[in-house]
Amino acid sequence: METSGKARCRVCGTAMEHSLIDLGMIPLCQSYREDKDRDRGEMFYPLRADVCMQCSYVGLPEYVSAEAIFTEYAYFSSTSDSWIRYVDESVGNLTREFALDATSQVVEMASNDGYLLQFFVKRGIPALGVEPAVNVAKAANDKGVPTLAKFFNRQTAAELKSAGKAADLLLAYNCLDHVPDLNDVVAGMKLLLKPRGVIQVEFPYLRAMIEGNQFDTIYHDRFSYFSFLAVHHLFGWSGLRVFDVARIPTHGGSLRLRACHANDPTRPDRPSVLSLLADEEACGMKSPEYYAKFMTKVSATKHKLLEFLVRLKRENHSIVGYGVAAKGNVLLNYCGIRSDFIDYLVDRSPYKCGKYAPGTRLPIRNVEQLRATRPEYVFILPWNIKDEIVEQLSFIRDWGGKCFVAIPDIEIS
Repeated sequence: METSGKARCRVCGTAMEHSLIDLGMIPLCQSYREDKDRDRGEMFYPLRADVCMQCSYVGLPEYVSAEAIFTEYAYFSSTSDSWIRYVDESVGNLTREFALDATSQVVEMASNDGYLLQFFVKRGIPALGVEPAVNVAKAANDKGVPTLAKFFNRQTAAELKSAGKAADLLLAYNCLDHVPDLNDVVAGMKLLLKPRGVIQVEFPYLRAMIEGNQFDTIYHDRFSYFSFLAVHHLFGWSGLRVFDVARIPTHGGSLRLRACHANDPTRPDRPSVLSLLADEEACGMKSPEYYAKFMTKVSATKHKLLEFLVRLKRENHSIVGYGVAAKGNVLLNYCGIRSDFIDYLVDRSPYKCGKYAPGTRLPIRNVEQLRATRPEYVFILPWNIKDEIVEQLSFIRDWGGKCFVAIPDIEIS
């Protein structure tokens, strides 16, 4: 593993002397191009993730500011049916477990298009979203989910608290890893949380990423890749205490943790906390050797995928890509997959249709285009919801079409 020494850990401030992976020069994965921009230049940035051996944190240097990335954003959470079912069930469980009602206050940071809070609103539970992307916040307000178009941080938390919006339940689903200043945000979470309030956080798990070969989940939008060791330190140093943690299957393998004020006597630590901390140490997450082979494995995946695509094209098969998510754009750019392999891309998001994918400039069409061109193979880029997509695309079997994914390995359905 090479030494880089170019960044400091966002959790503990230690110099991050080891490089986990270097994917070369990649454009911002949500920077979709309009017709008028198709022949114009585009910015590419280094995409390198480093490891802190002090607290087992993995992060990217801040090549691009959060304001540049998130003020307008192309990702709308509501486009995934399975994700909506998941959060609906999650809201029901949280409502029952914490006895939430019309006197409670729920706040979600980076609340996107109201995908989750809408289910609290339907139950008559006061809910407020804080979403930095103006276009996405508007979509949430349009569906009746009160949403502020702001970044969540200590200042925003102070303003909300002064306005009487202190939280009984504070949610952060798949957003803490998108934060460049972690300590500022977690300090804001502590400030906004009521004395007996609960924080629930979910994020993709570093261990699942490494062991599942999920290199395409590394992109400029995600500044951090968390072990539990790192997050346990992060919350502890801010005066919060993680009292429960669980591994969950979402996004290819995630952690769900719950935290409270450090001095809250009503929420004792559950055995899962010490168990996972010990498990991470036992599997070697404090050792450089644990991270050393990841880049080699990623390179081998690239070679296998390109060999597979070359074989299909030599046999004159047509290929279309499905799902222009961030991970898909990273994979396409890292592997150099463009129009010589893929005819076009399709996506369910109206925001993306009619545009061109960053870097590759592949055209993005509506899913119905598949019926018109009848491709023989559909390359599913969001492999984490493969089963959902295969079911949606069952109609391609009418002409003998097949689906495949490349992560963690090539698999044809």
